[in-house]
Amino acid sequence: MIVIKPIKAINTIAIRHEVMWPNKPQAYVVLPNDNEGLHFGLFLNQTLVSVVSLFTEENTLQFRKFATLQAHQGKGYGSQLLTHVFEYANKKHYKKIWCNARKDKTTFYERFGLKETSETFVKGGITYVIMTRNF
Repeated sequence: MIVIKPIKAINTIAIRHEVMWPNKPQAYVVLPNDNEGLHFGLFLNQTLVSVVSLFTEENTLQFRKFATLQAHQGKGYGSQLLTHVFEYANKKHYKKIWCNARKDKTTFYERFGLKETSETFVKGGITYVIMTRNF
C-alpha cells in the first residue's frame, strides 16, 4: 500500500544522503532552513522510500532534495510523490514552482511541465539547471 504524508525534516536525511550524496558526510544533505520547510514522504507498505522538501517564498514554491531509494527507482513512486507536490501547489494557489535539477534528470521533470531556464551552476562536480513552471 502506498501512502504519501507529511514527515519531519529529520526523516528525510537518510534517504537524501544515500541517494544524492553518499560519498559526502551526512551533514552535507541537511539544509539550513530544513525546519522551516514542509516535507513529504512516500511510504510503501509503511517503509519510507521517497522524500521531498518544500520551501515557500511569497507565491512561489521550491521543491528540493527530492530523492527515491535506488531499489525503488523506475517504479513510479517518485512520480507519484512529485504529482502530490504539484497538486499541493495548485491547491494552495502558488503562482510558480521551481527546482534545481541535475542536468541529467531534466527529461524527468519536463514530464511535469517544468521548463529549463538559462540559469545553471555546478555543485560537487555536478551541473544543475533551474527549472520552473507557472500555474
